[in-house]
Parts: sequence; C-alpha cells; structure tokens
Amino acid sequence: MEFLLKNHQSLAIWDKYPPANHAPIKLEDSIPRADVAMFCLPVNPHREIIHRIAPYLQKHCLCISVAKGLDETGKTAAQIFSESLPPSCPYALLYGPMIAEEILAGNYAFAQLGCRDHGIFKTIQDCFAGTKLYLEHTDDIEGISWAVILKNVYAMVFGMADELKLGANVRGYLVTAALQELQQIVMRMGGHPDSPYRLSGLGDLITTATSENSHHHALGRKIARGEINDISGEGPHTLKMIEQHQLLPIEDYALLALIHAVLSRPVDVRSQFENYLQYQNR
Repeated sequence: MEFLLKNHQSLAIWDKYPPANHAPIKLEDSIPRADVAMFCLPVNPHREIIHRIAPYLQKHCLCISVAKGLDETGKTAAQIFSESLPPSCPYALLYGPMIAEEILAGNYAFAQLGCRDHGIFKTIQDCFAGTKLYLEHTDDIEGISWAVILKNVYAMVFGMADELKLGANVRGYLVTAALQELQQIVMRMGGHPDSPYRLSGLGDLITTATSENSHHHALGRKIARGEINDISGEGPHTLKMIEQHQLLPIEDYALLALIHAVLSRPVDVRSQFENYLQYQNR
C-alpha cells in the first residue's frame, strides 16, 4: 500500500518493528490526525491495535483491513471491527488479487472494497486515483470475508496437485469444485451467492492458486512432498480455527475435507488425492 499511495497521499506508517528505512513514529500521536487507518497486518493483532487507538480516533476515521484470516477466537477482521471499534467509526475490507511483488513491479492490481456506504467507496477510490489498483464496491462484507479467507485454504490443494503433476484437467476441475463449495459456505455464513465469483473469491483464488509467488501454493507443494515442518500461514490456521470453534461442518464439503485430511495426516498425499477424485466420479 505504501508503494501505491506514497506519491498521492500523506502517509504516516507505524510498524511494531520499523525497518531501517522508516523513522519510528508513535501511534498515539499519528492516529488523531488520520482520516484513514489501514490495517496491513495479520488479523490476530487487530483487536489489540484497535483497543490501543480507539481513544484517539476521529469520529470519521475509516478503518480498512486487508487481513485474510481468522483470529484465535475464530473471528474475521470485519467481525473484530464491528465488535471493537467505536460505534461512530466506519470500517471497510479491501480484498482481491494484489500480489505484492507484482504491485512493486508496477503491474496492475484489483480489489473489492467491502463497505456499507457507497460514499466511503468513492472516497477510497479517489485515494487510489492515479495508481494501478482498480477498485469495485460491494456491500457484502460477510460474503467477501469468507470468500477471501477460504481461498487461502483451497489454494493449497492447487499446489498439491501441481507438485503431484496431476495435470491441467485436474486443475480445471479443482477450480469448479472449490467455487461450488465457496458459494455454499458463503451463503451459509450469510453472504450473497455471487460474491465467490467476484474479485475476492474467484479472482483472488485463481491468482493465489496458480502463482509461483503465492505462499499457499508453495505450502501445497511442500505438503505434497512430505515436507511438513514449518507449515504455517493463514490457510492452515483458518482450518484449525474452523475445527476448533466448530464454525463449519468440514465433512459436508468434500474438497475442504480432503485438504483438512491431508494437513492432519500428510502421508501418501497422492493416494488421498486419487481417492477423493475417484469418489467424486461415483
């Protein structure tokens, strides 16, 4: 986000461990002057940061999260914002195909801004005017939250299939199977049926599932090779939270159940994959 906005907006960047090229700033000094607070960090620290800055937020300050995961209580970034921000503070989610390496290379990126007020969307669209980030609006906060969270889970299975050299036909099948389950789950969670087919769902899934720069695609490859050390990321953590907090009946979704089974027992992944495919053909 810094790369996109630094020549267009006045920025104050806080980092718990600031890199050498950033002068440290005090969060409590910068937040009172902010019109927009962008949370470019994992979902787990969101609640802590909100509690820290809440007394200093201007009433109109818009909080935006790009976090694509569940915290340790099984909550999405949107749920944390809703529960923790002062009632007067608006919030939004920014999700879509935005691979950092491509943005830094000057390539295009695309995202949905999920917010209730279309006026907020216009404000943020104006903030990114002149950049190569293209935005579209949605008010389906629940739908895009679950679509983007689960795409990290499904992306791993594409890495597994590629490592096992199962071929392009299997990859095509996995896209349709993942989308079908995404739609079912999004609707179960109160989202709109078309949200999985937009940028936060299909767009980000294809990007994450096919890019060699994707962490979760690489995780899938590692798991298929039997390299089970240091298997960490939003996808594995999401599955853990879904199971721990009983957010979904994993067994009701065959592809999700396969991914869960492989992560739980990453042994002979090819056989587990082929058993899944043969079962789908019955």
